[in-house]
Amino acid sequence: MLASWYDQQGPAADVLHVGELPDPRPGPGEVRVRVSVSGINPGDTKKRRGWLGSSMPYPRVIPHSDATGVIDEVGGGVDARRVGQRVWVYGAQSYRAFGTAAQYTVVPDPQAVPLPDHLGDELGASLGIPGITAHRAVFADGPVDGRTVLVHGVLGGVGSLAAQLARWGGATVIGTVRRSGDLDRVDPAVIPHTVALDADAPAAEIRAYAPDGVNRVVEVSLSANADLDNEVTALDAVVAAYGTHADRTELPFWPMLFNNVTLRLLGSDDFPAAAKRQAARDLTAAAAAGDLTVDIGDVHPLHDIAKAHDRVDAGGRGRVLVTVTG
Repeated sequence: MLASWYDQQGPAADVLHVGELPDPRPGPGEVRVRVSVSGINPGDTKKRRGWLGSSMPYPRVIPHSDATGVIDEVGGGVDARRVGQRVWVYGAQSYRAFGTAAQYTVVPDPQAVPLPDHLGDELGASLGIPGITAHRAVFADGPVDGRTVLVHGVLGGVGSLAAQLARWGGATVIGTVRRSGDLDRVDPAVIPHTVALDADAPAAEIRAYAPDGVNRVVEVSLSANADLDNEVTALDAVVAAYGTHADRTELPFWPMLFNNVTLRLLGSDDFPAAAKRQAARDLTAAAAAGDLTVDIGDVHPLHDIAKAHDRVDAGGRGRVLVTVTG
């Protein structure tokens, strides 16, 4: 099969190879998916770079955890009627060596989720890590119907999906962006209340939309926003953080304690399996109903995967994808 891989960590152009590898075969409880589009997440490029001193988990790694494709072979114990089914894939390279930057990927049966025919490959390849993280951030502590949810970084991959899922779940959503110049990039039909964090008094603006405080916070940078979150949360609120900029993050401990705030830290590889399955069902349902969209940025062919990784490392707007051919 055509695939990309690395045998050592380092810069994308130095370590990523593209060529032929043996076709994988599904084992018991697994399916093989012929990949059409592979989605890249920041975690994929961090693993390749050795972020935070992480080492190679396997001698050879095919990167990426997310994809869309068609099941073409099943292992023992899997319903043979799944062959030919169009699916989106999550977790392909979570505690596994070979991910989705290849013509074929093998995953446990539940991690290949049926994709409705009217949804595009690019959307399907964008639901995995960002969608499941967003779902966990919004719903891990119960329904949000009638609640107010503050989502930081609504122009990001996780933040955008979290805001849409919270709205789908019946919440009033308040979003934030880093700069006032980004406000016009937010769709008011999806997120009617958006605050720029560089405003003179962002906490006051958020409180104007939520006088009694927000019930849930989806947090992309706990170190940057901890004091702001403390100012705007209601009693018994939850701050669900999937990112921070300071490894040792300081908190306004006593004010948050007296407000009975729950701090939930989210590491997507290790969510409970049942939570991932529920997220997959809800993401598919919301997308099928037209309630989820994804901002697609760059789309690269597999032979340009190094450029795609560099684009993710550089940041910027939109989901970065790789189309797989061969």
